[in-house]
Amino acid sequence: MSKKNKELEEWEDKPDYVEPEQIKEIIDTQLEESKVVAWKGSEKIYEPGYYGKQIGDRLELAMVEACLLLKRGRIRVFSSGKQINFQELYDHARNLDRRFPERYRVYEDLRERGLLVRTGFKFGCDFRVYERGVQLKKGPKSAKEHTKWIVFCVPEDYTLSFQELSRSVRLAHNIRARMLWAVVDNEGDATYYIIQRMKP
Repeated sequence: MSKKNKELEEWEDKPDYVEPEQIKEIIDTQLEESKVVAWKGSEKIYEPGYYGKQIGDRLELAMVEACLLLKRGRIRVFSSGKQINFQELYDHARNLDRRFPERYRVYEDLRERGLLVRTGFKFGCDFRVYERGVQLKKGPKSAKEHTKWIVFCVPEDYTLSFQELSRSVRLAHNIRARMLWAVVDNEGDATYYIIQRMKP
C-alpha cells in the first residue's frame, strides 16, 4: 500500500543539518571509469556532508556524488589530463548507467532538502537516507542513527512486478527502514511513495 507524500512533509521543514557554505577550496579529482577519486584534500569533501567512501588514502565518489559536487563547485574533475565540465561527466555517467538521470535527479533533490544521503549498492537499493543532523559512525548506533529510508529511483513509465515489490519491502523490513519509491517524470520532478507491509 502506498501513501503519496504523507510522511514526507517533514522534509519541507527547515533542515537542522546544513552543509557548510563557507568552504572555499576546490579539490582536484580524477575520473576512473565508473567513479571519481580524490587524494589530496579528500577530508574536505567527505566531512561536510559525508560524500564518498574513504579507502586507504583515497576517497571514491559515486557518479551521482561527483556530479553534484562538480555542479556546486566543490571539486574539479580531470580525465586523461583534461579538465571536464558537468555536462561531460553527466553524459559519461549516463552512458554507463541508463537509469543515471533518475538516480541523479533524486539524489540532488534529497540533498537539496538537507538530508544525508548515501549510496545503497550493498543493500540492493539506490540510496540510504538518514535523519537530518545524524553523524555517521561505526559501531553501535541509536535508533535515529540507523538508515531511515531506502530509496529506489524509477522513471514514471516503469513497470513494477509484484515479486520486485515484495523483495523491496522485505529488504526495508529487514533493516528496520521505510521503503521509498522515487518516481521521476518527464519534467524531472520526483514524487516519493512510501510502501510498507500491512497485516490484515
